[in-house]
Amino acid sequence: MQKKEISKAVLKRLPGYLAYLRSIPDGSSPYISATALAGALGMGEVQVRKDLAMVSDGGRPKIGYLRESLMEDISQFLGYDNTTDAILVGAGKLGQALLGYQGFDAYGLNILAAFDAEPVADHTEDGKPIYPMSQLHSFCRANKVLMGIITVPAKHAQTVCDQLIACGIKAVWNFAAVHLDVPDNILVQNENMATSLAVLSMHLQANMKDRK
Repeated sequence: MQKKEISKAVLKRLPGYLAYLRSIPDGSSPYISATALAGALGMGEVQVRKDLAMVSDGGRPKIGYLRESLMEDISQFLGYDNTTDAILVGAGKLGQALLGYQGFDAYGLNILAAFDAEPVADHTEDGKPIYPMSQLHSFCRANKVLMGIITVPAKHAQTVCDQLIACGIKAVWNFAAVHLDVPDNILVQNENMATSLAVLSMHLQANMKDRK
């Protein structure tokens, strides 16, 4: 089907649908309805139905979606079937954990290498190369890398971001707890752990009050 423009909210929900569909055991029904998917994920049926209609036209009344086809539709829409090469800046503990995570393959992400101001090794335990920052520009240009991942301390994140943009990077996945100033044509996705922790803490506090 023709790719549609959808909101970031929908984009954030689609990977959850795909993860659940992939988790369904072999031998289960080959079909799944929006109602069943909504119930399994604790979401509203109308919302799920609208989201799926944005990425797939395979739904059938009283039958639902063929699971394999729906997974393929979501994967294609999200670009998981096309591998995206990326580089990572900041080869500390978080950076090396991301470098060693094998699950990115299922989502079409391939981290080619890491860069660090003071590399303590020239490769990770899994064999991923770690280069000094002086080689960042030449590597990105030679490999036509368009995505950069930032895992440096917050005080260095803006400088690193500026360097990535100068290298031709168009999308930044930012793990530093700081706002990045970028041109309008650069996409930044922030993973703010402090914000996530605050949401979890508030949820726990609310639940503790309800129990008193």
